[in-house]
Amino acid sequence: MRSVSRKKFKNFLKKQRKKILWIFIGFILCFLGALFLLWVFGPNVEALKHQNPKTTAMMQYRKEQYYKKTGKRLRIQHQWVRLSQISPALIEAVLIAEDDKFFIHNGFDFEGMYEALSKNIKRKKIVSGGSTITQQLAKNLYLKPTRSPIRKIREAVIAFELDRKLSKRRILELYLNVIEWGRGIYGIEAASQYWYGKPASQLTAEEAIRLASVLPNPLRYQPDNDASRRMRKKRRHIAKYMVKRHRMTEEEFQTFCAKLDSAAAIAKR
Repeated sequence: MRSVSRKKFKNFLKKQRKKILWIFIGFILCFLGALFLLWVFGPNVEALKHQNPKTTAMMQYRKEQYYKKTGKRLRIQHQWVRLSQISPALIEAVLIAEDDKFFIHNGFDFEGMYEALSKNIKRKKIVSGGSTITQQLAKNLYLKPTRSPIRKIREAVIAFELDRKLSKRRILELYLNVIEWGRGIYGIEAASQYWYGKPASQLTAEEAIRLASVLPNPLRYQPDNDASRRMRKKRRHIAKYMVKRHRMTEEEFQTFCAKLDSAAAIAKR
């Protein structure tokens, strides 16, 4: 029966191969046309060379969602700082946590995407996205956080333009100033003031690790809470690399790990 079915299928392909070929070519042309239109009518990212965005698509989306849920207006905390005004420890921790190949790739980490896909297939659910800092910036600035092929294509086109038009340092500065760090908290300066009562320039290695570890889910996790096994594992991982890169001393590392171990012991009770 199977051999008969295969034979019928092969005969069908032979008869319809021209039609199938034209359908395939049409699909490719439509896809390329869509990419071209998204590129032509996409946002003017070049303006970001000298302009700091006052609001983002993510901020607007959160405001709308919060108002629908509570009937109240969400208070936004956001203060812009230059990259030079941000603790080097925080910058390093965020790179380790979110995009360690940021300075060597062209906006897309294909190896990271493959690893994320493999992990998702293995777990049979989405546990990792594999998005780079550039892709996350594109999404935060211009798109709503919905999961759809069209949104991912738009994100890719914008990320390509960001990497092409802006320097790596500028992309990183934009990202650290617009990323969400809690309900209504955007940018590292607001996050540092909210969580630790100090400017971003004065963040310690431990504080940097805690802030970096909650990305990209700051509404689910909090920097000062070690109850989550996933967060403890992620924080320890970041800390190990911080020591290797001389952003954290061995003594600071051991003290930090002791806090994580203590939290783990409490969680087991």
